[in-house]
Amino acid sequence: MLLVLGVRTFGLQGPPAGSSSTAPACGFRVVRTYPHDPLAYTQGLQYEDGFLYESTGQYGSSSLRRVELETGKVLQVYNLPGQYFGEGLLIWGSRLVQLTWTSGVGFIYDKASFKLESQFRISTEGWGITSDSRQWILSDGTSLLYFMDPKNQKIAKWVEVKDGSLPIKNLNELEYIQGEVFANIWQEDRIARIQPESGKVTGWLYLGSLLTSAEQSRADVLNGIAYDRDQNRIFITGKYWPRLFEIQLIPPGKTTRIRK
Repeated sequence: MLLVLGVRTFGLQGPPAGSSSTAPACGFRVVRTYPHDPLAYTQGLQYEDGFLYESTGQYGSSSLRRVELETGKVLQVYNLPGQYFGEGLLIWGSRLVQLTWTSGVGFIYDKASFKLESQFRISTEGWGITSDSRQWILSDGTSLLYFMDPKNQKIAKWVEVKDGSLPIKNLNELEYIQGEVFANIWQEDRIARIQPESGKVTGWLYLGSLLTSAEQSRADVLNGIAYDRDQNRIFITGKYWPRLFEIQLIPPGKTTRIRK
């Protein structure tokens, strides 16, 4: 299948040859692209009311940001102390919850002011975080999803994510979309769609070839999923990517050819 965006044609990747995947590939189309800071090492991404909230990584340059969707302009920023490597991000009511990688700590900020209100301990590495509106769901780079009680920040349970009988490791950035957890797979151009209660992978999004060759030479891996619940829009980007993509999922059997 092909996706046409302006004058450029994208081949939609499927599972690699010899893949043992049992979950189907999901169709998608690119609806629109937006500017994205090519210096942002994107770790976590959220959307609300016209703004992106972004957590960036790397020691000495990790940050929390509010970004204007339409322009990619960074409107507000909080720089983490140099000993912390920023990771996943969650909007939780009037607060922002940010994980760190190996420090065993997460931070809770006021969403409007970015004032640090409190911190909490995490017993695993911090990679991605999302929520089903009742509990926080975390990843740590393994094949596990952890379910945390927001009231006391204690892990209540966990599930192993599998495609058929195959554990899916390197679960990274997470987003909860219409009853499923969408998870970036670290260092791969694919996103898993996961039933959160069972850990079953129900489908894959293969997102290679979105960037031009020139863009890709200066960029790092796919990472960053945000969801606009009001307008049912999905946004994706990557580390050091110069663009953010709004995508629309396509039901099985439908064409993915679109106009500019």
